[in-house]
Amino acid sequence: MIPPDLRGRRARDPFWVTVNAVFNGIQRVRSVRAPVIPYVRPVDRTFPLVVRKVRAEAAGVVSLRLAAPDGRVLPRWQPGSHLDLRLPSGLRRQYSLCGDPADRRAYRIAVRRIADGGGGSVEMHGLAEGAPLVAEGPRNAFPFLARERYLFIAGGIGITPILPMVEAARAMGADWRLVYAGRTRASLPFLDELPAGRVTVRTDDEHGVPGAEELLKDAPGAAVYCCGPAPMIDGVRAAFDHGSATLFYERFAPPAVSGEPFEVELRRSGLTLAVPGDRSALDVIREALPDVPYSCRQGFCGTCRTGLLEGATDAPGEDGSTLICVSRSRGGRIVLDL
Repeated sequence: MIPPDLRGRRARDPFWVTVNAVFNGIQRVRSVRAPVIPYVRPVDRTFPLVVRKVRAEAAGVVSLRLAAPDGRVLPRWQPGSHLDLRLPSGLRRQYSLCGDPADRRAYRIAVRRIADGGGGSVEMHGLAEGAPLVAEGPRNAFPFLARERYLFIAGGIGITPILPMVEAARAMGADWRLVYAGRTRASLPFLDELPAGRVTVRTDDEHGVPGAEELLKDAPGAAVYCCGPAPMIDGVRAAFDHGSATLFYERFAPPAVSGEPFEVELRRSGLTLAVPGDRSALDVIREALPDVPYSCRQGFCGTCRTGLLEGATDAPGEDGSTLICVSRSRGGRIVLDL
């Protein structure tokens, strides 16, 4: 639009043409309204479960059968999957699913009681039938892939993700072997569910602690799936020949920590803590703030994700956060929103 005082001859003058363009641009800017950003409701992916059955499986080990309170069908899962559980106390823990993936009415998990652990296993052992839980998942950080040959290595409670893998390998008609190790036979859960003929049971009291070379005896040409205590996994990894097989493993405990020492400032708490090279920031912070939430201590569950206010870490999140169970400073002090 040309203003009244710019009509006629002036409208053809280059100077006034420019003025007119600027005027119209201002009018258009004035007519632009701020965009309306719709409210996005956070997606709640949790769902309720209730304990339907508790059963002793071995010394210090119980299995729990979990189902929806109304009996509805549960989300699907594949061998290797785990379930995130929020316990009645508020603790959050992960447990491998060790039942039948075809059973959509219930999940089965197994828990070894660790008296001096983080408290989750003791609480789980105290649950009775009818106890409510809140779940999220299932998620799979230990996927079972189709192969012609398998070697499964399980140490103690590490049998839980391996058990459905064994059943899947049987159903596929694959060639498979299982080495199941532990302190004593009485400490090994689900021995009665394992088929005879392809399972080697190695207990410390009968045979001594097995070396990694013995555990990997049938590894050449196979997909090796290993789950158990950290020393077992570390030994298997060190002795593994990648040229003739593939290795998949899952830890139930965090790996050993090794790195440069650094300082972490907890801005809201007014504390500055020294994190040595052989400890995680989470371990040090929990000594000062025992209620800091955590679960897997391996960097995949996200429970300990914390706002990073200053500094840089080697495990940053896109939202300006960091996982304090595995994050280490990339140089200098880091400042956390704690």
